[in-house]
Amino acid sequence: MTTRLTTSAGAPVSHNDTSKTAGPRGPVMLDDYQLIEKLAHQNRERIPERVVHAKGWGAQGTFTVTHDITQYTCADIFSKVGNSCDILSRWSTVAGELGAADAERDVRGFSVKFYTDEGNWDVVGNNTPVFFIRDGFKFPDFIRTQKRHPKTNLRSPEAMFDFWAAQPESVHQVTILMSDRGIPVNPMHMHGYGSHTYSMWNKNGERVWVKFHFRTQQGIKNHSSEAAETLIGKTRESYQEDLFAAIEARNFPKWELNIQVMPEAKAETVEFNPFDLTKVWPHDQFPLIPVGMLEFNKNPDNYFQMVENAAYSPSNKVPGIGFSPDKMLQARVFAYADAHRYRLGTHYEALPANAPKCPVHHYHKDGAMNFMGPSTGHVDAYYEPNQYAESAKPDVSVAEPPLKISGDADKYVQEDADADYVQPRALYADVMQADERARLHANMAGAMAPCSMPVRERWLAVLGRVHPEYEAGVRAELARLDA
Repeated sequence: MTTRLTTSAGAPVSHNDTSKTAGPRGPVMLDDYQLIEKLAHQNRERIPERVVHAKGWGAQGTFTVTHDITQYTCADIFSKVGNSCDILSRWSTVAGELGAADAERDVRGFSVKFYTDEGNWDVVGNNTPVFFIRDGFKFPDFIRTQKRHPKTNLRSPEAMFDFWAAQPESVHQVTILMSDRGIPVNPMHMHGYGSHTYSMWNKNGERVWVKFHFRTQQGIKNHSSEAAETLIGKTRESYQEDLFAAIEARNFPKWELNIQVMPEAKAETVEFNPFDLTKVWPHDQFPLIPVGMLEFNKNPDNYFQMVENAAYSPSNKVPGIGFSPDKMLQARVFAYADAHRYRLGTHYEALPANAPKCPVHHYHKDGAMNFMGPSTGHVDAYYEPNQYAESAKPDVSVAEPPLKISGDADKYVQEDADADYVQPRALYADVMQADERARLHANMAGAMAPCSMPVRERWLAVLGRVHPEYEAGVRAELARLDA
């Protein structure tokens, strides 16, 4: 039997190509409720785009545990080698709007939702191990510098470099952004990082600090600025095209999940602040430990439903995985979930992309689009505590061990210290080869070229503190461009 077209209320539709009119020449009748419904729904097809990470690409897949890490965590997903769960990932640009070109120079978001038996666990990171700032108080201002100027309605390099010059901590991330790593060929050829410091604890309540790393199994591949410009002239959707085509061809992309582990007490003696988002943990001190494999083997049947509606938040964690004193992480725990409540609605976690695959019981009540009904376990239990044995009760066995903190509550002024230049200096002088440094100089100068001389000099002074050759190389490229 042919599938019968209906209204959203289920009534059959007789025609779907003409309006009801007074005579063949019109006018249109106001009682053509099917026309009204069709137009009204079209008016509401768009939801607010994400303030950041607006342009993205997603896929579904499976995560499988390959190595035993029970000495570090009691999280159920890691309780046994061979455990697996469904996953949903979204990769994205950061600064660009929904219509941005995929191959623009930008940091890439790298987020994974693990649908575990104990709830959803989200790792919401980037393709870089560090970030521009280390305090969430600066985040709204930083993002404004990446968006459009209120008068010109154009992106403003002046604002970007002026802000970065006032935040020397940003030079580590900006160096990575302007390097070869600034334009990955596509999501399949870049690493992902949780970036923040998180915590894990085992069944004995012993806590460790951890960093999450997603290591691409396809190899690292990047575009030069020139190649990216040529590609953008041909297509603005290169990432979506590559990712979708690879999965359709059953060339399933994979990443290996690794962790770095730091004993809780070590954080007090290590030579840098391990909770500073602008710093990496040296691999020689804290080597990568393999955990499991992610395989993305399904393109969503409906992009809007599973990717545009996907809502990732660091606040989504499971027993055995927790937070740290990382200031940026602490801010994101609130900000991300709140952004989803604004963009998608109060009950966004009931949408298919976000709904846990385990039983859900809570005492949230009513609100817009609450189609789930009570989920407390008992019809009379709409409050807690209550007398009903069947109702949802807290489980003290999943309590997190106490987090050790020290110091007085205050707004601590961030000092301009050499510690902010040590790691970018090592990246520039010890990790990059001469040809990579040359391209970094050219990319940085090209990005700075529209800036005023005062802003140029402020940023060049920051580069000089990283390494004198860094400043000199960018200065030379600027002179060449100005000639």
